[in-house]
Amino acid sequence: MSDTLLIELLTEELPPKSLQNLSQVFAQTVSEGLREEGFLAPDSVVTAYATPRRLAVAVSKVAGKAPDQEVVFKGPSVKAGLDAEGNPTQALMGFAKKQGVAIDALERIQDGKNEAFAYRGMVTGNLLAASLEGKVQAALKKLPVAKMMHWGDSDIEFVRPVHGLIMLHGNEVVPGDVLGLKSGRLTRGHRFLGEGEITLQNAAEYESTLATRGKVIADFEQRKALIREKLQAQAGEGHVVWDEALLNEVTALVEFPVVYAGEFSQDFLSVPQECLIISMKQHQKYFPLVDAKGTLLPRFLVVSNLETPDPQHIIHGNERVLRARLSDAKFFYDQDRKIRLEDRVPKLENVVYHNKLGSQLDRVHRLRKLAGEIARKLGAQAEHAERAAYLCKGDLLADMVGEFPELQGLMGQYYARNDGEPEVVAQSIEAHYHPRFAGDSLPQENIGACVALADKLDTLVGIYGVGLIPTGDKDPFGLRRHALGVLRILAEMALPLDLLDLLQLAKSQFAGEVLADSVATDVHGFMLERLKHYLRELAKNDAQSEEAFTVDEIESVVSQRPTRIDLIMPRLKAVQAFRKLPESESLAAANKRIQNILKKTEVPSGEVDIALLQESAERALFEAVNRVKPAVSSCMQNRDYTDALSVLAGVRSEVDTFFNEVMVMADEPLIRNNRLTLLNELGTLMNQVADISKLAG
Repeated sequence: MSDTLLIELLTEELPPKSLQNLSQVFAQTVSEGLREEGFLAPDSVVTAYATPRRLAVAVSKVAGKAPDQEVVFKGPSVKAGLDAEGNPTQALMGFAKKQGVAIDALERIQDGKNEAFAYRGMVTGNLLAASLEGKVQAALKKLPVAKMMHWGDSDIEFVRPVHGLIMLHGNEVVPGDVLGLKSGRLTRGHRFLGEGEITLQNAAEYESTLATRGKVIADFEQRKALIREKLQAQAGEGHVVWDEALLNEVTALVEFPVVYAGEFSQDFLSVPQECLIISMKQHQKYFPLVDAKGTLLPRFLVVSNLETPDPQHIIHGNERVLRARLSDAKFFYDQDRKIRLEDRVPKLENVVYHNKLGSQLDRVHRLRKLAGEIARKLGAQAEHAERAAYLCKGDLLADMVGEFPELQGLMGQYYARNDGEPEVVAQSIEAHYHPRFAGDSLPQENIGACVALADKLDTLVGIYGVGLIPTGDKDPFGLRRHALGVLRILAEMALPLDLLDLLQLAKSQFAGEVLADSVATDVHGFMLERLKHYLRELAKNDAQSEEAFTVDEIESVVSQRPTRIDLIMPRLKAVQAFRKLPESESLAAANKRIQNILKKTEVPSGEVDIALLQESAERALFEAVNRVKPAVSSCMQNRDYTDALSVLAGVRSEVDTFFNEVMVMADEPLIRNNRLTLLNELGTLMNQVADISKLAG
């Protein structure tokens, strides 16, 4: 019989930040186990449920008994099963006896390269009642739980104490014992609003019964959508400051959401609104409101798990708690402004950055010099870059940043303005942390970019240089993130800076023999791998665009180990345009052939000797190379990469004829070396923009 299957674990309050993931993994693992054994229909629907006090999954069209399955039992090879006269060996007779059949009932199958005996038989499908307990237990073991709990005096453990188990198939309880609990049909409603105990008659009625009798919205996404709708309704003329992580968290904290609006004193609006917003969201899980211009309003929204005809006591209670939090924020802000940002910097000497790389003050001195040098390369105001770099870590010692580390940089910007620092310096203090994550904004002007580059390059060279290289998914110092940040700033802001020069400049700021000698080139290689990833992600996110680059186009440019990251996109666009030319496929194949030839032999130095060009095809190729060389050189100097490759397309016929008519590896050494020199010159000319051999199939 096919019917809906329900599994529910009734628990104490589950960790809200991981509830959604726990629910999805539980539902997926249970359903996969059932499907593998054949209990599910092709169109069975899996529905995950998650509330603060339950993990559940409902699966439609689950069979009470898995279908019988044909199974092939593999026996000995034909070689081992028959002797020289073709008679059955002991191995073959033993296999047939084990299967309970005559040798004539066996068949021959292909087992890789060998032929083997096999028996094709039917295996009776398992009963759901016999399999479900094991599948639920297996699913629980796969849950991503960092820390387990014990309760009572048993050895049973789970993320939270478990008080109820339902395994219901249609209207029948599937017997089983999981986490020390026997399965039944009893669940519980909302802790305060619903019925204490609810007996389920049928698995298909789970969601509707919990909603009507239990005051519980069991579906996480449905509950989340309802919260979003109620927040918007309560916002009035304000606009909710949306935060997806916070929305997920409050969804995991309530079973029957109700939204209330509260207020706080306008006096707190003298504090930077970022401080108030983070305090509301992080400490109290409230949703702030802003006006149409993004300015914070003295109102907030709270998602409650309690519905009451008179919510004033709930609202006032939350207002009172928030008042204390915002008072703390205002106190921190007022106290911090009593000390100038520049007066905090010397105290960074007492803050260790890394035991091999010195204190934060040592780092500040490196950043100041490095940011100034980068600014001079860009023709920007070096004194502003140096001042911003000197002050950029001062807010690490501020009380507000001590309470909310996420505000570092931002508070430095406010305090610098309060101290009367130039606006570009204040903005650069905040901007130097950008981009903080994938997709984050970049510094808006060059001074901020100089300090941001200095900060990230110092981290990359310093941490990498003392041997703390990222491995696998472990990257405790965020070197991959810093590398991507540098690449994005150079590429997207089109800064005419040489990456390898910047890395060597960053290395020169470290004293003595602290860093490995090869750190600049090593980090450059590390960053080129991140560059490939960055370009592939761009292509993936912009797959419909004509400018989306393929993997081999990216490889053709990055394999040249470029140092001018701002020229990567123009080179890629040139390669893309070249690929559309009718000559591109032939030239890419020829280039690949040239590289393969040159790899296998030592290329002689010097120039092509015209007197040694015997064949008309090699003379024609020599003339073609010298004909296009000036034009290609001019295009490269002007960075007209598309035109450079277009000019090179003009030598296709000479290249094709050369390979069709000329034997490169001639017996005569002088002739052979002369032809290798010609090919080397051609290959160098062709690969100035990119290694077009990578485009060959």
